[in-house]
Amino acid sequence: MKLHEVRVHPSRAALPREQQLAWKIAAVAADKVAVEREVTAMIINRIIDNAAVAIASVNRAAPTSARGGALGHARRGGALVFGAPPRVRVSPEWAAWANGTAVRELDMHDTFLAADYSHPGDNIPPILAVAQTLGRSGRELIRGIATGYEIHIDLVRAICLHKHKIDHITHLAAGQAAGIGTLLKLPTETIYQAVQQAVHVSVTTRQSRKGEISSWKAFAPAHAGKLAVEAVDRAMRGEGAPSPIYEGEDSVIAWVLDGPDAVYQVPLPEAGEVKRAILSSYTKEHSAEYQAQALIDLAFRMRGQLPDLSRVRKIVIHTSHHTHYVIGTGANDPQKMDPKASRETLDHSIMYMFAVALQDGRWHHVDSYAPKRAARPDTVALWHKIETREDPVWTARYHETDPDKLAFGGRVEITLDDGSTVTDELAVANAHPNGARPFGRDDYIRKFLTMTEGLISARESNRFLEQVQELPRLAAGELGALNVALPAGALRASKPGIF
Repeated sequence: MKLHEVRVHPSRAALPREQQLAWKIAAVAADKVAVEREVTAMIINRIIDNAAVAIASVNRAAPTSARGGALGHARRGGALVFGAPPRVRVSPEWAAWANGTAVRELDMHDTFLAADYSHPGDNIPPILAVAQTLGRSGRELIRGIATGYEIHIDLVRAICLHKHKIDHITHLAAGQAAGIGTLLKLPTETIYQAVQQAVHVSVTTRQSRKGEISSWKAFAPAHAGKLAVEAVDRAMRGEGAPSPIYEGEDSVIAWVLDGPDAVYQVPLPEAGEVKRAILSSYTKEHSAEYQAQALIDLAFRMRGQLPDLSRVRKIVIHTSHHTHYVIGTGANDPQKMDPKASRETLDHSIMYMFAVALQDGRWHHVDSYAPKRAARPDTVALWHKIETREDPVWTARYHETDPDKLAFGGRVEITLDDGSTVTDELAVANAHPNGARPFGRDDYIRKFLTMTEGLISARESNRFLEQVQELPRLAAGELGALNVALPAGALRASKPGIF
């Protein structure tokens, strides 16, 4: 990996494009380096993971709405839509919209956390949609996804968006556009313009993850994917983009991020270097914000250390800055303590999640968020005894560059009615690569089977799992096999809209 210094330059400097970050990203995307076997195996895992959470959510409100819009853009020979039969084909940008929303809805696919936040599995829907539409092969799809993960994760390592209340889809759109460029074997010039266009149009605020969190949290990465497909299409037709998108004096960095004096060090693979970033990411075992994963596992463990939950006087979660201010009491969001809050808000309330995990000893993507479950009086009472506090030690561990020291959990101190305390801590979730039970292929398959149980036929389940594991051998035009269809009549129709 090579570090590239990125800073703002005045227009009169006429920064050569070869020195611009977008060009360097495009050069990585255009590099015809082979994909390692280990990376290919993980890409298959993440396609399984995406399908699992997409099918589990496919009849929920947001995915149903997104699918309704997509079905208004039918295209012969287009991309497939999760849940719909293979004969249903739509324009690729709308498939990216529908499938990306289904993947993101339950907040249960993969994650990477560094200077910023990300769900790099959100790269897969738009790249796959374009691959299906243009009849590409499994190997070409693998190369595209490897690039999407690489660029997305490398940007997240170096440039913080959330500090400026900018949503993390801006880095995602760059990865999606670059990944599509790799898939289609586009020249550096075309990918360069596509990346700049995608970044320019995907700058949105983090209000989507603040206060009463709405369904836009699920739509946001799908919106980026739709924009990325359109950006690549325009670039392929010879259209340019606002440039330089990162370094210009009126650019994203100059006016939205750290300003004209900012300096970033962005790591990117050198020419001929393999793209391995996907191996640094990690999936979720529980349907919740990633920082909740280890704390949910810790709640399961601490249940056995407590004589009676009714004796709990107070629970303090000592954790990182991010956990405290985004999903903890540091957010100062009263909705995070409200039993009538939306599911999207509850899965961003570690106080709620820790209370339910402590009581139930299990986590379920539907049952654990049910309104009746959230309103239980004993749950509300326990929930309101929980607070978070930022601990500099856990904040430092959250930002560690050494993967063996990196931690997303915390230390929990439970005070009982007699003044005695029970304390325990957990650094990473059990499913994390450094956790007690790291996820492997069998775990991804088990997650798929659990999430899709009762929703698809055994025949469809077996067909998909067999085909996806043969991904490197799928020929051009065979990527429709990666869709998963519900039985006839099982797919909800959306409310009518414009399309």
